[in-house]
Amino acid sequence: MRTAAAQPLFQSSRHWATPAPKRRSQRLRRSHGLTLVELLVSITLGLVILTALLALFGNVTRSNNEMAKTNQLIENGRFAMQLLQDDVAHAGFWGPVRMINATAVPNPCLAYASWPTDAAELDAYKKNLLAIPVHGYADGSALSACGPGLANVVAQSDVLIVRHASTCVKGPGCDTADTGPHIQVSGCRTDAPPEPAHVLETPAEMDARTPRIRLKNCATEAARRKMVINAYYVANSATGIPTLMRVRMANGTFLAAEPLVDGIQAFKVEFGVDDKGSNGLPISSTNPGDGNADTYVSCAPSCDLAVLANVVSVKLHLLVRNLEPTAGHTDDKAYQVGPLAVAAANDNIKRHVFTTTVRMVNPSSRREIP
Repeated sequence: MRTAAAQPLFQSSRHWATPAPKRRSQRLRRSHGLTLVELLVSITLGLVILTALLALFGNVTRSNNEMAKTNQLIENGRFAMQLLQDDVAHAGFWGPVRMINATAVPNPCLAYASWPTDAAELDAYKKNLLAIPVHGYADGSALSACGPGLANVVAQSDVLIVRHASTCVKGPGCDTADTGPHIQVSGCRTDAPPEPAHVLETPAEMDARTPRIRLKNCATEAARRKMVINAYYVANSATGIPTLMRVRMANGTFLAAEPLVDGIQAFKVEFGVDDKGSNGLPISSTNPGDGNADTYVSCAPSCDLAVLANVVSVKLHLLVRNLEPTAGHTDDKAYQVGPLAVAAANDNIKRHVFTTTVRMVNPSSRREIP
């Protein structure tokens, strides 16, 4: 008699598979989409993140804009100061000319054609131009001959006039077309007069000289250097922005004003005067100065001969402002620009004061006692 086969105690797991209806139910549940609540939550989170990114972008943009404004303010102040400093440092450079004593303050705005015609007056005028290389004025109302722009000098600006010979000798690589005054210094000491120690004439007048102004070998013509005359001041531009301006002489006449640096609100000058000798006593014909500034003075409305003839250094003061306002900023500070006190503007424009002292190398060096 056959017995039924014994059933295995455990069956293979494949026989325990989930019934078909249950598997379909799981697949349907896995393919369900987002619910409305989940969608709203995700949108809200996205908006929060987007708002944070926009706020970050706005802050970075504002910071960059303010940094650009600050950089521009600093760069404008630095550049303006460098322009003035370089010119003032050369004031009184006339080549190897001997020391000249001034007898009067010359008119700084005469075109070459308007220089005195009398020989003695012309000689004195030329010597005074060389002996007084800087002028200072509290306003430009009396300097219209230097250009119409000087009538528009702002109330917080001085006028600084600087004179010196060009550092470039006339010839190849240098300006050869200028027809205005040039200086030649004689090195020839063996010939009898009438060769002078120096001449300040136009190139045409130098060409007509017989003999020419010569070097030490008394054969080679001396170098010709153009006479440089620059006037600096602050005036408002067409857009109302205060701007550092310059008027310069070319071909013996003063040209139209040229803007140099925007945003220069105030410009004040103080002159360092060497009015005491090395012994501390006032200077005289027997007690010369020592080349060091003993006191600083400002010109209001102008400086006299005793000051200008003994200037050996210049203090330059600039109040520089941003060209654009800064939202949320109030400038409630007062500024001291050299001798000038500038009250708080209480506007939304940032400002900064720049100050430096420039030694006039040539006038001060001629006074030094070895």
